[in-house]
Amino acid sequence: MNRPENMPYKKWVVAPVVPETLTQAQVHRNPILIQVLYNRGIKDPDEVTTFLDRHYIGATDPFKLADMDRAVARIKQAIDQDEMIVVYGDFDADGVTSTVLLVEALRGLGLPRGQVRPYIPDRVDEGYGLNHEALQSLKEGGAELVISVDCGIRSIAEVSQATILGLDMIVTDHHSLGTELPPAVAVINPKRPDSTYPEEMLAGVGIAYKVAQALKQAIPERARYETETLLDLVALGTVADLAPLLGENRQLVMDGLRVLNQGQRPGVAALAKVAGLTPGNMTAESIAFGLGPRLNAAGRLAHAYDAARLLAVNNDRMAKDYAQTLDQLNRQRQQLTKELSQRAEEMIEPGAPLLLAADPSFVGGIVGLIASRLADKHYRPAIVLEQGELISRGSCRSIPGFHITDALDKLAWLLVKHGGHAQAAGFTIENKNLAEFHERMLAIAAEELDEEAMTPSIPVDAEMAIGAVDWALFDQLKQLEPTGNANAAPLFMSHDVHVYSHRAVGQDGAHLQLWVGDGQTKVQCIAFRQGLWAGRLPDQVDLVYTINVNEWNGNSNLQLMVKDIREVTIE
Repeated sequence: MNRPENMPYKKWVVAPVVPETLTQAQVHRNPILIQVLYNRGIKDPDEVTTFLDRHYIGATDPFKLADMDRAVARIKQAIDQDEMIVVYGDFDADGVTSTVLLVEALRGLGLPRGQVRPYIPDRVDEGYGLNHEALQSLKEGGAELVISVDCGIRSIAEVSQATILGLDMIVTDHHSLGTELPPAVAVINPKRPDSTYPEEMLAGVGIAYKVAQALKQAIPERARYETETLLDLVALGTVADLAPLLGENRQLVMDGLRVLNQGQRPGVAALAKVAGLTPGNMTAESIAFGLGPRLNAAGRLAHAYDAARLLAVNNDRMAKDYAQTLDQLNRQRQQLTKELSQRAEEMIEPGAPLLLAADPSFVGGIVGLIASRLADKHYRPAIVLEQGELISRGSCRSIPGFHITDALDKLAWLLVKHGGHAQAAGFTIENKNLAEFHERMLAIAAEELDEEAMTPSIPVDAEMAIGAVDWALFDQLKQLEPTGNANAAPLFMSHDVHVYSHRAVGQDGAHLQLWVGDGQTKVQCIAFRQGLWAGRLPDQVDLVYTINVNEWNGNSNLQLMVKDIREVTIE
């Protein structure tokens, strides 16, 4: 069997087998389920029970977050003295949900609309995070307290300047810490080494929710809101921002999905409708592939206020209009991403340890998506820049084993500003520094990434016979929901699988449909973007796949989502 040239070889990395002592301690559970949980770090029988029963037993007291007491005290002061409070957010889905959530909570303390205002910067004119001009304008407009959400942790100069202007700042953020904290009244970030809060991986909206919880605890006599009603926003932002769905995040998303499916927000209901989602049955996957991209489209191609208005609106007609606007923006985003990704492909050196493409035609709101496509296709860290006349703004996506924000930290002296996570980051740079930046980033990547690290891999949860795929196993695996980052839908590997039939399907035969089995069982499969295998498959193959359900004409059948195919290997 000749592997198609456009389908690179991928390593299948099978997780270590769970120790027999753990399976013996839980003989009443499916051993495949125990293996999958073990792979996610859930090993102790009590932890397994808690996870499967959908409980979280960790501490959730918001005052365990460093500086939460200082933040609440300053907000209480602003309330008592009728000061104007501005919630300063980011233009992605996490930032927008954070902004809407905290504004709703503050107004739920009885504050009039004019006393609590949202502010989200323009991606093109202002860029990510706090900026001097915006803070100056807010101060001139009467603001006395600014609370950042999902940004600000590396804005040392901006917070210092705000203090000089007479603005008090509270920074809430979840991005990686820099060498020092901004000089704000309070800095709330669960990654702070002096924070005793057990969950370090909250999304920005999760931290905003903690502030709302703390305010309700501190001044219950004023609180006219129930924090639980804000959880739909937490689920939206947490999933859309790819926060790990383990620990408290998983609990917040589960609880948030229940609120989301109650349809309390007209805007979310309208957005679900244009996305073709079924009300009452939305999952984390619905957010990841349906709602999240449409919320993000506003900040990418227009202004994030379009998404914020949709989340906050309480009028069905206006909600429908806002949802249609976001849907149209998302369609434009899809087309632009396709066109500009093709252009970026022509600029990169595919075999380099790090890929970089810079062009004036790149759209700032799309560069992160282009970088993501490059990184996924070539399995290399990728940087894509919207090149301006004097400065450029870049977005980075990385691969396991290369912490992109740490790499940027090493070249901070070449950058205007930067920040992010291990595998996603952004920065601003003067064009005069671009060539040196590229050269030095290439050197860092070459030093840290060897050939093995740059070979794409597929993390396999367990090897099992294809005959083990049945409805009982599928029902067991449903207990893992909601799945997403760090708690992905489990991947399985089966050797020596018989191929009964196969054919290319979809536009231009891009996908592959198969029927496979072991001589006794027969199951349908779909392999997206693997249509080039048509006509090449032998009778026996090895597969890596997830287990899903195909619903068609009122019928439901198990279906394997094939991730990779190999000819049968002989041990």
